[in-house]
Amino acid sequence: MSPDVDLTAPTPGPHPFRNGFLRLDQRVFEAVATRHWPGADPLLPRLSHSANHGVLWFAAAAALAASRTPRARRAAVRGLASLSLASLTINTLGKRTVRRPRPVLDPVPLVRQLKRQPITTSFPSGHAASAAAFATGVALESPAWGAAVAPVAAAVALSRVYTGVHFPSDVLAGAALGAGAAFAVRGMVPTRAQLLPPARPRADVPALPEGDGLVMVANVGSGSADRVRALCEALPKAEVVECEPRDVEAELERAAEHARVLGVCGGDGTVNAAAEIALRRGLPLAVLPGGTLNHFAYDLGVEDVRDLCRALEQGEGVRVDVGRFTSGGRRGIFLNTFSLGVYPELVRERERWSPRIGSWPAGVLAAVRVLRADRHPLEAEVQGRRRPLWLLFAGNGTYHRKGIASGRRLDLADGQLDVRVVHGGRRPALRLLSAALAGPLTRSPAHAAVQVGRLHLTGVAPGTLLAYDGELTETRGDLTLEKLPEALTVYRPLPVGRADTDGAS
Repeated sequence: MSPDVDLTAPTPGPHPFRNGFLRLDQRVFEAVATRHWPGADPLLPRLSHSANHGVLWFAAAAALAASRTPRARRAAVRGLASLSLASLTINTLGKRTVRRPRPVLDPVPLVRQLKRQPITTSFPSGHAASAAAFATGVALESPAWGAAVAPVAAAVALSRVYTGVHFPSDVLAGAALGAGAAFAVRGMVPTRAQLLPPARPRADVPALPEGDGLVMVANVGSGSADRVRALCEALPKAEVVECEPRDVEAELERAAEHARVLGVCGGDGTVNAAAEIALRRGLPLAVLPGGTLNHFAYDLGVEDVRDLCRALEQGEGVRVDVGRFTSGGRRGIFLNTFSLGVYPELVRERERWSPRIGSWPAGVLAAVRVLRADRHPLEAEVQGRRRPLWLLFAGNGTYHRKGIASGRRLDLADGQLDVRVVHGGRRPALRLLSAALAGPLTRSPAHAAVQVGRLHLTGVAPGTLLAYDGELTETRGDLTLEKLPEALTVYRPLPVGRADTDGAS
């Protein structure tokens, strides 16, 4: 279409369909302009103004992020990313391709007109595009939050016609472009629902109407009070035991004696303790995330009370792998990660400073102190070859992310230990940074990555610090890491409409 095309009114010539469409567009505009909408005169112009430059949507994203739930934070980020793409498209292509003048304001009552009229061309509506992009992006990540945002987005789109700054077709085209931008972002960055681990192998777990048979032990030190209250309201027949961190293991043991299903609410360390008891007692485990990171619960697909309640009441569960380490006769399990070297030192420093300055500042301070310290790398023989190591990381399942740091797992029953190693040498901070940025390069002299089912390390000095699921302990000599395939039965909501298979993975 020519950049100089004027779509304000029908033009003479053999274009009956186009002329008819423009006449209809004008009639709808005038109908909206002359119609009185109770309560809309003071509201819609202000709402339209608040959406200038995306201010309304940035405020909405901040409100979503303030809810402190992972799903809401992801929805906020996706909404803003969709809005950014839509705005870029509108401003670089849309407005410059079709130079349509704004509507004539004669039919629009003065009380509705904006104090400052826009000076850009009319087609398509940038406000409608931003509104649709943000609302669609939020809905793709969280349908519930999307339903809350959608009426506001629709009102903003309507306000552009109501205040007389756009024709209806401008708004419809802008909304279509905005929704398309949100789906384009999803194509580039899949939503978490698209990346959920496969719901296999399916496990035969009992359905617990209203939570009957569930004993949930909640670590009050993890700040999970709100989730525990929500769980009690959703599952009134469940038994909930709240306890201090020092009493968690004892309460879990007592709960396992009479529970049909053992439940746990807390961080990864608390979940690890519950998983060990559930394994030993042969009980299915119900996990409600209640800590800071909650890697296992989130990779499992359980993010909040709603997810867990659905799985419990419908009897939906899977079997997942468990990692196990053995050192000098001592055994322990890990659901997420096991590590030797600088990371356990970092965890120890973080725990030392966290009560004084908070978790995240303590983590930054610990990283600086550990990486600047003058220490010798760990010496160990890995698969028959002795080498100095700055860091050995083993994940329970394959982590999908470049670099040495853990990302997320798409399969919790793949039978693999995801082993990442940063070899010893000069400048450990630089080596760790290069490993994180460059990815798991198996041929790099500084770091390596491999997936195995079992790993044996010899020559590890007794007393060497190790970390597993955020907990610390010391080695008693040589180490063996191995997988316990499909050893733990856990509740998780099964994806709606997905054909899941029973049996081995």
